[in-house]
Amino acid sequence: MASVEINKTSGAAASETSSGKPFLLIKDLIKDFGDNRVVNNVSVTINKGEIFALLGSSGCGKSTLLRMLAGFETPTSGEILLDGKNIVGEAPYHRPINMMFQSYALFPHLTVWDNIAFGLRREGLAKEEIADRVEKMLGLVQLQSFGKRKPYQLSGGQQQRVALARSLAKRPQLLLLDEPLAALDKKLRERTQLELVNIIEQVGVTCVMVTHDQEEAMAMASRIAVMSEGVILQIGAPNDVYETPNCRFVADFIGSVNMFTGTVERDEPDHVIIKTPECSHYVGHGITGTVGMPVSVAIRPEKIAVSADKPNQDHNYVSGDIIELAYLGSYTVYHLKLASGMVVKASVSNTVRHGAFHPKWGDRLYAYWDDDAMVVLTQ
Repeated sequence: MASVEINKTSGAAASETSSGKPFLLIKDLIKDFGDNRVVNNVSVTINKGEIFALLGSSGCGKSTLLRMLAGFETPTSGEILLDGKNIVGEAPYHRPINMMFQSYALFPHLTVWDNIAFGLRREGLAKEEIADRVEKMLGLVQLQSFGKRKPYQLSGGQQQRVALARSLAKRPQLLLLDEPLAALDKKLRERTQLELVNIIEQVGVTCVMVTHDQEEAMAMASRIAVMSEGVILQIGAPNDVYETPNCRFVADFIGSVNMFTGTVERDEPDHVIIKTPECSHYVGHGITGTVGMPVSVAIRPEKIAVSADKPNQDHNYVSGDIIELAYLGSYTVYHLKLASGMVVKASVSNTVRHGAFHPKWGDRLYAYWDDDAMVVLTQ
């Protein structure tokens, strides 16, 4: 995890505006259900051709935000500008937007071919145009030989591709994906993520997706917005959000993290020392804070090394007993219980096939890390 200066949470995240005119502009959007504010003053800009993920736990407001884009919910206040036009108040069927639902919503009595053609027929397109688009979509999702099958004759991944083909057949300006891979098992979901991204990028459609799966968001999206309690806490590229979270919630929600709580003991232009009950942290940059200020130090497990011997450094190490150990092939995960009661997690790559280092449950190990492995957080 790269070192950064102290970050502070920005609710609206409006500073993410890209140069030039944004394709989709969500401005000061609010949605109330009675006395419950589900979406709280959200502002986001999304560029043309981007895959943008709304990531958060259940009830954070991400699905409500997506439904407002689709026209299924009306904002209490705020604007939604698509290519410069405010679409708030327009009926869903008048918006150049298509939505792919978590359940895929395929018609069980129709063939794959007719499922893809359904929306085109509703638009009254000529038969030749419909046939041309359907065949192109079948080719795009590599289901040319499945046109006469019914949905129940397809695997989950194939049904997902049919639903995507149906959504893209109408050539929407904006594609909305609601938990697009939630119905698939883990192995198929991982394989389908890249297929889905390749298809979307090949078509060039702008996409907004909703997911609670951080791995899915990081694998598929060019940018991620992390939501909590109706507010966007941080927007950025997957590596930025993971490596430089701007608050404790984002650090904890994205991936696994070790969180130390302490105070600033020394703050110099080139380093800062933070004292916690577990150890002294030497961070390789200044934070322009004040001595005594409470902060948190976040360290990802893969940034931590372990050893049976005490490391040759004065800061950035702890010792503890192994209470859990999991060998996962390419890496091993250690859980070390410290004297304070805190449990530190370290993920260590297994780079040597037959190494001499074979710790076991109950052994005492040292965990240590570099001075650029930490992110300092104020909230």
